[in-house]
Amino acid sequence: MPSSSTPPPRRLALLLGGLAMFGPFSIDTIFPAFPQIGAQLGADKLAMQQTISVYLLAYAAMSVVHGPLSDALGRRRVILSGLAVFVLASLGCALATTLPQLLAFRALQGLSAGVGLIVGRAVIRDVLHGHDAQRLMSHVSMIFGIAPAVAPVLGGWLLGWHRWPAIFWFLALFAAVLAAAVWRALPETHPPAARLPLHPMALLRGYWGIARHPRFLRLSVAAGLNFGALFLYIASAPAFVLDLLRLGERQFAWFFVPMIGGMMLGAFVSGRAAGRIDGRHLANLGFACCGAAMALNVGYNLWVDVPAVPWAVLPMSLNAFGIALAFPVITLAILDMYPRQRGSASSLQAFFGLLVNAAIAGLLSPLVSDSGLHLALAAAAFMVGGWLFWWWETHASRRALRAPEEPAALEPTVL
Repeated sequence: MPSSSTPPPRRLALLLGGLAMFGPFSIDTIFPAFPQIGAQLGADKLAMQQTISVYLLAYAAMSVVHGPLSDALGRRRVILSGLAVFVLASLGCALATTLPQLLAFRALQGLSAGVGLIVGRAVIRDVLHGHDAQRLMSHVSMIFGIAPAVAPVLGGWLLGWHRWPAIFWFLALFAAVLAAAVWRALPETHPPAARLPLHPMALLRGYWGIARHPRFLRLSVAAGLNFGALFLYIASAPAFVLDLLRLGERQFAWFFVPMIGGMMLGAFVSGRAAGRIDGRHLANLGFACCGAAMALNVGYNLWVDVPAVPWAVLPMSLNAFGIALAFPVITLAILDMYPRQRGSASSLQAFFGLLVNAAIAGLLSPLVSDSGLHLALAAAAFMVGGWLFWWWETHASRRALRAPEEPAALEPTVL
């Protein structure tokens, strides 16, 4: 059994970052294999896009369960169970011989993949507070940011070495290694005395109470829409890289490396700024960077007929930098609103974001990925929507601070 002491922050950041990575790995590693899978299973581009949307819908549905389960049963037990299911689902994907089989096991992957990211956020708040929590959240974000950059490149290499099932064999192995690391190095951070009973009606009432809170809604929608601008490009990566940029199956790094480089740099700056720059100002700076990126992106696509690297991808690098500045601040503000329901709050925030991402992948991406300008305009619309909700939240928080009779939950604790 592992030690009951909490690992040092650096080791904990590596472990929680690894847990957060296997969700994005499940999406991005298969992008280079889309043509090969489609040819073998008789699926066109629209049908292949459903391997992403089915995964995300299942991820979203289960995301509302992971957090409350960890509030009731403990973080460690829920993480290990989720990893075990993910291993079995990845093996099923590797052995699938028809598209319905692949979609079924992709849904099972989605049901389990969110456990690392969602429960991991609650673990951070279990062991650290204030600026220390923001630093750890930023460090985890840096490690998490590696996944979308490495995953499609790794998928291309695996595809060059073997056929597409090798990608899912790798995902199964990666999750198994993570399970061993959790078993050995992650103690239980949510003791029995702090746990909540797992009653369905009480859970629904708790979710309803969180979901109807105006501040929670403003923060969750601001984060979800702002990230949606970037996720539109991630979900459209096969069309953007292969069709619009006219690159090869092993050249996804041209898109993902600059984008994730911006995200990692933003996470680093966010961690260094913790305790030095007010959270509200840091998030404002992040939204300003996102706005500048969207303006540059739309302007570039209006200027050229055919987008090309590196100019087509640099605006999304700046966008990722801005998101990485704002996202930890917003997430910690949400978790601080519900100190006894951190798992539930993390789950519900993830659920809102995942619904947005599933709609982007399954509905919007196929409609706008035929044109660089269409992609740029749609991404800009998401960013502007996220900023409007953030602007609403900042003004509502100022009013709450000037009104002492307001409930304490309305007071911003991180912003």
